Amino acid sequence: MDPSPAPAQAPDLSSFPSGFRALVIGASGGIGQAMVQHLANEPRCAAVLGLHRRSSPHIDFDDEASIASAAEAVQAGGKFHLIINAAGLLHSGNFMPEKKLGDLSYAQLEATFRTNTFGPALVLRHFAPLLGAERGVLALLSAKVGSIEDNRLGGWYSYRASKAALNMLLKTAAIEVKRSNPQAVLVSLHPGTVNTGLSKPFKGAQIGRAAPDAACDMLNALAQLTPVDTGGFFSYAGERLRW
Repeated sequence: MDPSPAPAQAPDLSSFPSGFRALVIGASGGIGQAMVQHLANEPRCAAVLGLHRRSSPHIDFDDEASIASAAEAVQAGGKFHLIINAAGLLHSGNFMPEKKLGDLSYAQLEATFRTNTFGPALVLRHFAPLLGAERGVLALLSAKVGSIEDNRLGGWYSYRASKAALNMLLKTAAIEVKRSNPQAVLVSLHPGTVNTGLSKPFKGAQIGRAAPDAACDMLNALAQLTPVDTGGFFSYAGERLRW
């Protein structure tokens, strides 16, 4: 019998206050589930909430009202010190990433932007006010392929553009939020290649990291950030990425 895989290393979340509260949106996905599990195992974390389409309250980026309703429902428990949006869309049963201009369509562009850009934009609107004043980190999972400067291969039009737009929304929101909450840290976070359903058609199982390991990396990166980093674009290793 093959030995069981070694458990993922626990992240170092000592920069968050004892008894901190965390929220993960997109908690039904591979990365989201792994983040919730790490946070649930963290002694310093008093509560971790995971939201998705089937949770209660639920949050569905195809239903604009659900985003505001979910924020209203969870705010009664108090402020959050860590909020992560882990939801994202690269492909579906109806489409794969475009390889050329001739593949572009309204349907794919709209579906991709709804999940990767419009939904997270409303997460910023409704959930940024729920960040704690003493320590509050809000991260939106982005992607390095959303870097305009780093684009050397082309292709993947909808996905690249949706993440580039997400980065601009995040940067703009960080400037505004800093005025009312100087300690807040809002960042775009690149997870790298992770063995999840999103990367499965692209050899994710062969080249991707296990979701618990990736989640640990990202939580460690977020824990190291300070208010001077707000509005930035970072990798799972804590490296600042080019726009």
